[in-house]
Amino acid sequence: MKLTLRKAALQLHLWLGLTSGLVVVVMAATGCILAFEEELKHLVYPDRYFIKTVGDKKLSLSELSLKAEKALPDGLKIKRVQISSDPSRTYVFRTLKMDNDALTYWGTYLYYYRVYIDPYTGKVHEVEDAKHNFFEIVLDLHRRLLLGEKIGKTITGYSTLMLAIILFSGLIIWYPKKMSKNMLKGMFFIKTSASWKRVNYDLHNVLGFYAIIPLILISYSALIWNFENVDKWVKNTLNGNVPTEQKSKSSIPSEEFTNREFILNSIGEKVEKDLINKKSALINFPRTDEGTYYAELTYGNKQYQNEQYNFDQYSGKILKHQAYKDEKIGYGTALRERNYDLHTGSIFGVTGRIMYLLAGMIATSLPITGFIIYVNRKKKKLQIRNK
Repeated sequence: MKLTLRKAALQLHLWLGLTSGLVVVVMAATGCILAFEEELKHLVYPDRYFIKTVGDKKLSLSELSLKAEKALPDGLKIKRVQISSDPSRTYVFRTLKMDNDALTYWGTYLYYYRVYIDPYTGKVHEVEDAKHNFFEIVLDLHRRLLLGEKIGKTITGYSTLMLAIILFSGLIIWYPKKMSKNMLKGMFFIKTSASWKRVNYDLHNVLGFYAIIPLILISYSALIWNFENVDKWVKNTLNGNVPTEQKSKSSIPSEEFTNREFILNSIGEKVEKDLINKKSALINFPRTDEGTYYAELTYGNKQYQNEQYNFDQYSGKILKHQAYKDEKIGYGTALRERNYDLHTGSIFGVTGRIMYLLAGMIATSLPITGFIIYVNRKKKKLQIRNK
């Protein structure tokens, strides 16, 4: 029975690895680049993210939004703003529109702009066509292989599923048929003095074992994003009898609404006040007549540690407030909120992000070393047949 399981695991490991290997290499390599994306952006584009002189008072959010919209081409409207608690940082306004039926990255983003503004003077530091930004291209390569939502996301989704099966089957193969002192040593250490073929085998076998836990967590979190039914099943199962909260909606007034600037400014003031002892905030602007202003204030580098608000766009009234410490949140919802941090390793702090980076580097190498093992074994079988 054990031998049959091992043979099945070998076949799964081999053929799923050959099928998904190239995609896994691309996803893992781009994941390594994105592991410290924010820090890299600040190094590469310091003039966009930082101001030289910190003023005494910031301009109102409505004033800054208006300046951002004037800097945009074709009369586009701002849809989001990112605010840092660091007084030396710019406000980052964003607008984008996507076509999820497009077959390429270039067709998916109909437009995507970021406007970087000094919050004290209103000076525009940069109007970035984010569609052509290096990190955005890498991110889309990671998520969709630059092949659009329908095709690209499907390929990466099923490749991630294959990777999860490969990891578990690899664990079965990694455990030897018979345990001995030499076998035990070979399970955890690379024999650098051996032939290159043996070193390559050890790189695949040993490094794969050390990276398996972060790679399983990365695979799980990616599957949650790629397969909506899996996401719903996990969330609903863990939530149990916790009632599903209804989506917040703004109450449309019977008369013409003219207080948009006042409401936006009051929300901006509320967010700025609550930013004390937190890291950053984002505010999503309403997209429909019933939509709300959605604000998310993050405490630190762990995205799930946040407070969320929904504001009525016509009255500024808080329709919903939720904190990550709220005991009424179901286990499924709490786990889903942590999905991004699970995927990036930030749930374990900076150490976790470094571990994930190393795991990503190993994941990039595994399909390559595995393919070399496959080719070497094919050559060996041919040599035996020809004797």
